Amino acid sequence: MAQQYMTQELASPNNSHNPLGAPIRVGILGFGGLGQAASRVLALKTEMKLVAIADQKGYAHNPHGLHADTSIAVCLSHDSIGYLDHGSLSDNSIHELIHRASDVEGYFLALPNLPNTFMTSVVQQFMEAGWQGVLVDAMKRTSAVEQLLSLSDDLKACGITYMTGCGATPGLLTAAAALAAQSFSEVHAVQITFGVGIANWEAYRATIREDIAHMPGYDVEAARAMTDVEVAALLAQTNGLLTLEDMEHADDVMLELAGICDRDRVTVGGIVDTRNPKKPLSTNVRVTGRTFEGKLSTHTFTLGDETSMAANVCGPAFGYLKAGVELHRRGLHGVFTAAEVMPKFVR
Repeated sequence: MAQQYMTQELASPNNSHNPLGAPIRVGILGFGGLGQAASRVLALKTEMKLVAIADQKGYAHNPHGLHADTSIAVCLSHDSIGYLDHGSLSDNSIHELIHRASDVEGYFLALPNLPNTFMTSVVQQFMEAGWQGVLVDAMKRTSAVEQLLSLSDDLKACGITYMTGCGATPGLLTAAAALAAQSFSEVHAVQITFGVGIANWEAYRATIREDIAHMPGYDVEAARAMTDVEVAALLAQTNGLLTLEDMEHADDVMLELAGICDRDRVTVGGIVDTRNPKKPLSTNVRVTGRTFEGKLSTHTFTLGDETSMAANVCGPAFGYLKAGVELHRRGLHGVFTAAEVMPKFVR
């Protein structure tokens, strides 16, 4: 048991506005840039309490709550949450945390899906452990989400409610497209364009590698095998910009499953600036269709440039986690996507 740092135990907040009662006890798997941002999002919430975190080298669990700033400071200085009080170093951190943190009701899987089967292997650990609750991911690739969809019956039998593709895109923008489609008798096209700005790519190593995997000449395994030096060299060649077109993005299969349009009518692309926190372009979704009067029109939903990638991923993820908890408590298990369930705002 690592005892170098003490966490601040958090008192239970006032939940007079929480329809679910006591705070939902939440865990985060993966504590890189996205996982750390997720902990900061939870620090502002009263309806959810962060009680468990796992990274590659360790995990921490405290039913009274884990303090975001302290947890991040430990990871930045010692490279693992395992050095936190209530923490343990482990080469099998996810497995051990699942078995020891029986009080966790839902996990945000802020994990890189590298290789492309990694997330399904994590889900298998939850099923084999007999754990029951809600899992939420922010996965991108169509093929990865399809793997999860194939596990729906198994997850249903295990009593797990799984929310997939619940970040920004897929996720927030997919849900916006599903809502915008209601004006039309037929949807002709859904075009998602994103701009991401980050000051330092090393804070989001896994996310950047997943983006590189979408570039011409690269795939998931090639991106995964790249060293930090090789990634830095590639970014030097592109002036820090990653331009991504016609990506394999699960918005397509999610909108198809929701009956909005065929997947070949959905396109996703964008620009990632790895040297500047300012977005290189505004993130938006355009839904074009024909109304019942026969008129062709386009709805456009644009995200504010001031909202970061982390804000647009973590906020929806926890909104879908809250919705998943409500479904789970009603006995609804299996896999759901961001295009078929409305997220619930987390106070």
